[in-house]
Amino acid sequence: MPDAIGIPEDMLRKAASMAVCKINVDSDLRLAMTAAIRKHFALEPSHFDPRQYLGDGRNAITEVVEQKIKYILGSENKA
Repeated sequence: MPDAIGIPEDMLRKAASMAVCKINVDSDLRLAMTAAIRKHFALEPSHFDPRQYLGDGRNAITEVVEQKIKYILGSENKA
């Protein structure tokens, strides 16, 4: 999916530093989930039950969210 991209991280950092209240990262999350599910199917083509492959997608989303919070948005421990 070469043309599917989210907002560049440097732009997200700039927006966060300017106190922008709402920053969307949905494209990055959808890309991470899709990539993880595709990888799962490539490794386990016989799997068809969502419980077998959606866990990989959820884990990928968790990793992206943690990375964005810690290293891009600077909002770790600020809740």
